[in-house]
Amino acid sequence: MAAPSIAWLRIGDLRLRDNPALYWAAESGNRCAGLRVVPRRGVRVSRIEGKSPEEIAAALKELPPDQLAKVWAAVDRKDPCPGPVDCSGITVVAKDYKGMLDQPSAPKFKGALAQIYVRSQPYGGSDKSNNGHRYDSIPIVNGMISAGMSCQLIHYTHEEHDKFFELCKSFDYVIVRCNPGQIKADGGDQQKFDDGMRALRKMGKQVWPSPDVMEKMGAKDALCKVATMNIGLEDTLTYYSPEEFAAGFKKTMAFQPRVIKQNRGRELLQGAMALFREYGERLCEDGEKLMLMEANDNHEEEHTVGEFIEFCVHGRTDKSGEWTSKGVGKYLEGGKEAGGQLVDQRFCPRIVEGELRYNLIGDSLIGVIHKKPKEGGISAVGGTGSIYTFYGPDEPLFKSLTENFLKKDLPHVMPSLDLAEEPLPLWWTTDFINASPVGTKAEDEKWIVGEFNCSCVGISKCLAAYCKDDTPNASWDDISDEDKAEAKKMGDLMGEKALAILSK
Repeated sequence: MAAPSIAWLRIGDLRLRDNPALYWAAESGNRCAGLRVVPRRGVRVSRIEGKSPEEIAAALKELPPDQLAKVWAAVDRKDPCPGPVDCSGITVVAKDYKGMLDQPSAPKFKGALAQIYVRSQPYGGSDKSNNGHRYDSIPIVNGMISAGMSCQLIHYTHEEHDKFFELCKSFDYVIVRCNPGQIKADGGDQQKFDDGMRALRKMGKQVWPSPDVMEKMGAKDALCKVATMNIGLEDTLTYYSPEEFAAGFKKTMAFQPRVIKQNRGRELLQGAMALFREYGERLCEDGEKLMLMEANDNHEEEHTVGEFIEFCVHGRTDKSGEWTSKGVGKYLEGGKEAGGQLVDQRFCPRIVEGELRYNLIGDSLIGVIHKKPKEGGISAVGGTGSIYTFYGPDEPLFKSLTENFLKKDLPHVMPSLDLAEEPLPLWWTTDFINASPVGTKAEDEKWIVGEFNCSCVGISKCLAAYCKDDTPNASWDDISDEDKAEAKKMGDLMGEKALAILSK
């Protein structure tokens, strides 16, 4: 039987990664790189005196899975996954729990924060501190603890899928902090993980965010489901078939310039043709020209309506013309069940002024970020030279939007997305675009949703704790006291919101 992998184990300055399950080979009382190793029953023992870390690493292989918990118990260190629930049945990936508060002796609810360490990537992925935790896990866990609940830090490894979800049954809630794509990158199956979380929900366990919440809030057709609210535009459509797309796009493109969005991604275009006052007054013809601008790099290219439809449906073919786009098209491939869809939304010219990102904890706004694209661009996505300006939740410039969104629309968002039985995410964002003509008074401006995001949104105040090439040993200690205090406020508010939901 093949042994599972462990993310890493440190011997002095040597980090062991991408190895089969490791074990310490030591005799009682021996010390290696400052760690005291005591053999326990069932743990293989051999002499390591005089051996270098590299030689030890070469010898530490092929431990059966059921031995791994005993190995960690043999290391003279803090108990793994400290808290009221025994987590020794799964692999302990974390090196330490620095910064975490002591768990309450009599927790109101028992919970866990689930993470994923990508063993094939440097540092375990681009969101990890040097101890294997996500860089912003500590303030979230501490927020739960401060609210009187326990919250234990655990890692998912796909080799131990069944053991992991059996453990999760012991918790009242699970906070999922696995970046999209990382489970697959580590060799696991995202669908299998999601189905495990769905099973927990059916048992009455709270999962933040649940797979259904991530899927339905993150999918672009969410924009259609809020189209009739103050934060939506009624001429927002979703297409699931080539026939729907061809018919709908020819109608909307003749009415107003459009933004065409993939299910999870974005393809922006602006039409250079005459516009008509009434929606549906005419249809575009296949030969009419479009000037397209793509979001991921703001590059432009020209195609006919027919070529664009062909590219979106079938990709690069003889009928789609020559494309310089990074995209491959085929956006409807697989149909609705496989996530094949396109969302068609009116282009708002004032997007060049930037977007507003509302950062929310449950139903509480904690801050606003104005994201302005670089000169000449229309997209403020990361890596395009955007300029960010930060505002507090009570910023007068956005008073009208804030009040309309929080008081009028927010109570209806989850039901409109077919999520009436789910609470709002603990930590999520909403991006807004100004859809009003230039010169509109601030109190009369209409801002529309461009995107919801609840898939592992990061806490920027903790960014100093994540490892990268120039800070390979970044940790909780690298976060300034001021930023720790701000992160604590956010975590404490998450704890308050979580406790209120669990107590209902």
